[in-house]
Amino acid sequence: MREIMIMAGEVAIRARLLDTPTADEIWRALPIQGSAQTWGPEIYFRTAVKAEAEPEARDVVSPGEIVFWPAGDAIAIAFGPTPLSRNGELRLAARCNIWAMAIDDVAQLRSVHAGEAISIKAAA
Repeated sequence: MREIMIMAGEVAIRARLLDTPTADEIWRALPIQGSAQTWGPEIYFRTAVKAEAEPEARDVVSPGEIVFWPAGDAIAIAFGPTPLSRNGELRLAARCNIWAMAIDDVAQLRSVHAGEAISIKAAA
């Protein structure tokens, strides 16, 4: 089973990769580094990874689902209702590929600010 560590600021979150083409692309690209951006209670960062929208891509996700935004070549993690959310849902700006599921609580990302370094590496 493939697991990763996402590190941003003082936060470290473990996640388990799903069996998807996007997860395979991200796994091959590890380690990945970037600069955190925020959109309401969502962290995202641009990557060199490229992936097309998968048939199961969604714009409403569940807490802990880690996504790839094909239009922006970015990894995103929502941890609360975004500016587009309705009735408390976690609505993203566009359909995204779900490629991993967090093992740890993604709400820890509330302490991460725009511009902070963020990285993803294979878990030891």
